[in-house]
Amino acid sequence: MGADEVYGVARQRFDVADAAPLLLDPQGVVTGWTSGARRLLAYPASEAVGRKLAELLAAEDAERVPDLVERCRRDGGWTGLLTARRRDGHPVKVAARITSAEEPNGGSRWLMLLSELADAPGWDMSRRVLEQMAACAPVGIAIVDTDLRFVWSNAALEQFGGGPAPRRLGLRFADVQPGMDAQAVEAQMRHVLETGEAVVGYEHVGHVRSAPLRETAHMLSFTRLEDDRGHPIGVYYTVVDMTDRHRARQRLALLDRAGESIGRSLDLTRTAQELADVAVPGLADFVTVDLLESVLRGAEPAPGPLADSEEPVELRRAGYRSVQDLAEAVIEVGEVVAFRAGTPPFRCLATGRSWRAEQLDPLTRDWTTDTPSGRRATFRELGLHSVMTVPIRSRGTTLGITTFYRRHDREFFGEEDLRLAEDLVARAAVCVDNARRYTRERDAALVLQRSLLPHRLPEQDAVEVAACYRPADELTGLGGDWYDLIPLSGARVALVVGEVPGHGIDAAAAMGQLRTAVRTLAALELPPEEVLAHLDDLVARSAREEGAEPGAVGSAGTQGVGSGCLYVVYDPVDGGCSMAAAGHPAPAVVMPDRSVVFVDLPQGPPLGVGGPPFEAVELPLAEGSTLALHTDGLLARGETWAVDAGRERLRRALEQAGPLESYCRSVVDALVPARPHDDVALLMARTKRLGTEQVAAWELPSDPAVVADARRIATRQLAHWGLEELAFTTELVVSELVTNAIRYATGSIRLRLIRERALVCEVLDGGATAPHLRHPRTTDEGGRGLLLVSQLTQRWGTRFVPEGKIIWAEQALPDPPE
Repeated sequence: MGADEVYGVARQRFDVADAAPLLLDPQGVVTGWTSGARRLLAYPASEAVGRKLAELLAAEDAERVPDLVERCRRDGGWTGLLTARRRDGHPVKVAARITSAEEPNGGSRWLMLLSELADAPGWDMSRRVLEQMAACAPVGIAIVDTDLRFVWSNAALEQFGGGPAPRRLGLRFADVQPGMDAQAVEAQMRHVLETGEAVVGYEHVGHVRSAPLRETAHMLSFTRLEDDRGHPIGVYYTVVDMTDRHRARQRLALLDRAGESIGRSLDLTRTAQELADVAVPGLADFVTVDLLESVLRGAEPAPGPLADSEEPVELRRAGYRSVQDLAEAVIEVGEVVAFRAGTPPFRCLATGRSWRAEQLDPLTRDWTTDTPSGRRATFRELGLHSVMTVPIRSRGTTLGITTFYRRHDREFFGEEDLRLAEDLVARAAVCVDNARRYTRERDAALVLQRSLLPHRLPEQDAVEVAACYRPADELTGLGGDWYDLIPLSGARVALVVGEVPGHGIDAAAAMGQLRTAVRTLAALELPPEEVLAHLDDLVARSAREEGAEPGAVGSAGTQGVGSGCLYVVYDPVDGGCSMAAAGHPAPAVVMPDRSVVFVDLPQGPPLGVGGPPFEAVELPLAEGSTLALHTDGLLARGETWAVDAGRERLRRALEQAGPLESYCRSVVDALVPARPHDDVALLMARTKRLGTEQVAAWELPSDPAVVADARRIATRQLAHWGLEELAFTTELVVSELVTNAIRYATGSIRLRLIRERALVCEVLDGGATAPHLRHPRTTDEGGRGLLLVSQLTQRWGTRFVPEGKIIWAEQALPDPPE
């Protein structure tokens, strides 16, 4: 046997009733042999006496004999394990004990006791050894009888409170540990008594007498004790303190919950409240989270801790949580919190370092300058006795502070608690800073987008219009949806809805560029498909100038690529409507009888990605029809959208009735959550018709003599409308426009006057070239016609139609008499 198998020294004991004794002289030679030794090793006395002990042992232990003899001389004996060798050479493991045997004549011999181990687990322990093991064990051990009353316990159990072992005798578990769940523990004992099944690793959490304010955790194991006939006589149980392991698990679980709960949104106040909710009651009884005013606005705070001063520092309460009502101390979320100079929160902000007080001075008053109750209560009155203040810091910047309190019925905060609080706040600080930066960008994008969207839609007589816009949820950010209504010549209007891919400031800026481009193209009086074609060229050219690949969507600096747009033109004179789409849902039309149809509109490619040419659709609309132009967010569910997705839902929502403004909002409310995944824009336009008394038209031959007739019929019509004040100017405009048509065009001429919010004069001819405004010299005999028209009217222009071109001019109507 190796030296590592030596289990003890001489003071360790084992029973000798079955041991085989033999005598050795001081040199390790056998001098006495017994029948027990003969039974064990099979040597007769004649062969054993005189042999050296090493000859009776296996080779590996034989080499140890000199060392064992020396140890016996030095220590007075030896106890351990050896491998003996029988007479037939078969090895046998034995437990050996060597002790001094003094002779009457003063000689010295050694008594060696050998006990065969065979199938035994080890030594046969003596009662004294067993008692020593139980009494001196570092694990708490106790025995209760069948009435669950203590009959024995060791000294280690005293560390958990309840007094020494003699005081426990006859008591029950609830008597010695009233702070623990005695009913549950005794239920385990009864189960073991009744079934005989051992219970191992039963975990129990409570408050022991030795630490009434500290939550402790213990692992208990229960075993039934039986008499010789197998009848239960009690329960033997052990107790191991596992509070440190329990607290480590609690800390990890708290940090795990913090990772799941904190930062689920990009809302600053919600993130601060999530921090307070996670910390109570796992770490503290009362938690407050206060942020700098600039942080809540999304502004960039000054780097480093706040400068120290003598003035109170003002923060704003962003979140709090308490296990019970503390009305005197609670400042509501959103209210200002001012900490007096020199107080721990003030110093925490000034230094950027955490602060902990195991035990607060009970007479110290609250650190704020004002409270809802009007008086500053003492910490004793609030029931608080321990505190930690941790700065909320991210990227070297102090954003605010978090303060943790415990009440009198819990233990004081320790260093481990402070480290845990700092871990929690550090995780939350990253989320708070992300929310702050997002708030800044979102607010900037909102300001930009709102400045680019129409504050109010222009007044006109073609349609009654209402619009509803709902920005995206903060997790996806602001999008680039837009809508517009553009008055055109001839009392017509253009209705536009579009969407830029992506979110944030870049999307809002790209939306502004596209909206401006659409308004510019609309002023050219182009048909819808040509407006989209020019817009597509503009987006593609901008992408090429930015160095993007052709057809790339969402590349850096090319936010407009992949945008969608729907352009609709409505004419209230004849009810005609023409439209074209670029990667955008077709509009719905609500007929006067409330039936809903979806326009079969060819889907052109998104802007800037290339593809087939855009196609327009023309359809007549009855007066009172409602056009519903929307972005794809109105039909989306979650993050997906398809052409047919949500159309039945939209149909049901559009079948409602009511004033257009509330009608528009109700449709959005029915289809879109309060915080949608994507921006939603809905533009609804209820068509009107100009009455026959508002429009007058005449066909004129291409003859210079007809100019005078044109002036006369126009003057008569103005008199019929009560617009005699405009007769002189109108005669001049009609004369110039009709003269130009006769001089430079062919075919018949049509003169049309429209009275709505302005007086519109239109002349249609078969020409294909647009007139140009000239600036003649003083000596020129002609070329002043259009110059005069431009000076005498509000605006004028040219638009092309299948029959040729129309030159038009508008004059403001005179104010009605008071």
